Amino acid sequence: MNQGMTGLLKLGVIGDPIAHSKSPVMHQAALRERRIVGSYTALHVTPDRLEDFIRTVREEEYRGINVTIPHKENVMRYLDELDEDARRIGAVNTIVNEGGRLIGRNTDGIGYVRSLKEEAAAELAGRRIVVLGAGGAARGIVYALASEAPGRITLLNRTTERAEALAREWSDLADIAVLPSSRAAEALQDADIVINTTSVGMHPHMDEVPIDSAPLRGTEIVSDLIYNPLETKLLRLAREKGCQTHGGLGMFVYQGAYAFEYWTGVPAPIAAMREAVLDSMNS
Repeated sequence: MNQGMTGLLKLGVIGDPIAHSKSPVMHQAALRERRIVGSYTALHVTPDRLEDFIRTVREEEYRGINVTIPHKENVMRYLDELDEDARRIGAVNTIVNEGGRLIGRNTDGIGYVRSLKEEAAAELAGRRIVVLGAGGAARGIVYALASEAPGRITLLNRTTERAEALAREWSDLADIAVLPSSRAAEALQDADIVINTTSVGMHPHMDEVPIDSAPLRGTEIVSDLIYNPLETKLLRLAREKGCQTHGGLGMFVYQGAYAFEYWTGVPAPIAAMREAVLDSMNS
């Protein structure tokens, strides 16, 4: 574990905006629980300052940085190495500083699938999965889902070009189909699992839903990456229709847990991390 010249493990998260992030309370709780002397701070970095900040990561011996919107793709050009997941997903959410060599990783997809399997669907093989959205979040999720041998993944997006490009790119990993959002009812007809990867329904726009919920009645599990609010309107409507629901808190905690383990080499205290986020949201 590299704790820099001062013995202090320097960690942080960058984004624009960043004030809303729950990552600091979660990681500070993890450091306390594992008795590691360190700090984790939220750092407001605008796109025009990204390159300079990455230089600072090397110079000031940050051990690790989390990366959030809008930097997950652009940050890749300033790093020394990408792991296989980050390279194929085309996005980085975790940077590990190995003695001045910056390595980009992506823990979003593996964090999400771990949460989904532990909390809702222990077995994903053969399942018919509908993914709402085809943006950066969807890429990490679809890539991780594809390694679970699903029966089919259907991407439902307002415009199909981006979704079709993703489906072509990963045709070697899984059966991936594409439909426009206007054909949602058709896509949901035989879906086992529906996953919202869009930001529709996130605080403060909590009255919004990404799709008409009427066709969800036969769906077994409805999942939403959003964790603020803990239950989105989509999940509430799905629950009222008898679906099992799965929120985004677990993904948030597990993507952070994987990052923590890369930085420290010790197991992440999952329960303490989850409790810290919930306490922060309830305060």
